[in-house]
Amino acid sequence: MKSNIVCILLAFVFVSCSNELRFENRFFEQKTTLSCQENCPYIRVKIPMANGVPIVSDSINKKIFSVLKGIIYFGEKPFTSSSYKDLLASFIGSYEKMKRQFSEDTFGWEANITGSVLYQSDRILNIQIQHYTFTGGAHGYEGLRSLIFDPDNGKIIPNTKLFKNPNLFKAFAEKNFRLKYKIPAQGSINATGYQFENEVFKLPQNIFYTDKGLLLHYNQYEVASYADGPKELFFPYAEINEFLALR
Repeated sequence: MKSNIVCILLAFVFVSCSNELRFENRFFEQKTTLSCQENCPYIRVKIPMANGVPIVSDSINKKIFSVLKGIIYFGEKPFTSSSYKDLLASFIGSYEKMKRQFSEDTFGWEANITGSVLYQSDRILNIQIQHYTFTGGAHGYEGLRSLIFDPDNGKIIPNTKLFKNPNLFKAFAEKNFRLKYKIPAQGSINATGYQFENEVFKLPQNIFYTDKGLLLHYNQYEVASYADGPKELFFPYAEINEFLALR
């Protein structure tokens, strides 16, 4: 009798675990096969791979792959593979094609991309993608991407759905942005050299949930020049709970 109870309990635990969303870090790397002495081109990718709930995991993994494809792929034809190995090979292949055409140039390409589970609750799953790529020129490009999922279905939650009233939160954020970056409270948001489109404040494309609060992150070029770097606003949850629709 006792053994039957134990078996039932073990079976219950197994089913529960198999229906729980989990993440496993996966690492991919590829280097050029062309001869090089220094600055040898390479690409490294580390991302969290979802598993445990097939439909939800598949949706999350496909979205992460789509975002990385937008960062990595430089080909002219549509990229149709769903393989990370092929995606990395396309990056190195683009370099090698250019190197064969301009053999005297000594530039080296590189890419480092790291994904992580930044925040997870019953209602929010926030994946952060940190990326840096260099494909020639004066400098590379680095940035942060925030992917906010509904953990029940694996679909992306748009930023507008994060707030009870997006316009009220935007007004609150603008007031704090002007205060932090010493922009006059009245007049154009671009009065001190920022580059908001149509001189109208907007929330950033990337908003991050952290254990302590909400981070608003503007990547380079989003509202300021490259030299000015990224811009950020951080709000502890105690200050903004009244605005949040999800947490």
